[in-house]
Amino acid sequence: MTSKTEQWLERSRRKRADRLAALEDELERRMPSRYARRRPRRTLAGAGAVTLGLLWVDAAVSWVIAPSDTAVIVNFVVLAVLLAVGFPLATQLVALTRGLTAKRERELDERQLAARLRAFATAHRASTVVIVAVLLVTTAAARDGRDAQIPGAALFLILVALLVTHMFLPLIVATWQTTDPPTDDEDQEQP
Repeated sequence: MTSKTEQWLERSRRKRADRLAALEDELERRMPSRYARRRPRRTLAGAGAVTLGLLWVDAAVSWVIAPSDTAVIVNFVVLAVLLAVGFPLATQLVALTRGLTAKRERELDERQLAARLRAFATAHRASTVVIVAVLLVTTAAARDGRDAQIPGAALFLILVALLVTHMFLPLIVATWQTTDPPTDDEDQEQP
C-alpha cells in the first residue's frame, strides 16, 4: 500500500476508535443502574428470548392454520408486536453488552474477546439444537411424501425465524452471561 493509503486507513481507524469510545461513555452514562445487577440483565435477556420465541409461534400458527385469512391476521399482529417490542429490546441488549457481539475483534480487549467467544459458542450450540429440531419436525411432517402439505408461508416464516435466531441469539446469550461490574471496594484494592 502507498503511504497516503496507510495514512488514510490509520486516520479512519483512529476516528472510528474515538467515536466508539465516545459512544461507550454515553452508553455507560445513560445505562440505568438497575442493570448493574445480574437479575435485571437476565430478565432482559429472557425478554429477548421470548421475543425470538414469538417468531417461532408465528411460524407454527402459520403452519397449522394457513392458508387462511386468520393466519394472515395473526402473522401481521405478531410482526407488529415484534417491531414494537423487538427493536427497542435489541437496542437495550446491544447497549447492555456494549456492542460485544457487533464490534470488530481488534476493538475488544482480552476479557471482552473471551466473553464474546463464550457467548458465540453457547449460541452456536443452542442454534444447532434449534436447527436439528426444525429438521426433525419438518421431516416428520413430510413423511407422507408428496402428499404432505406444508404451507409455503410457514416454511418462509421458519426460515426467517432461523435467520433471526442465528443473528440475535449471541446477543441474548452475551447479555445473559454478562458478569457484574467490580464493586468500588474491588477497584480500590487493586494496585
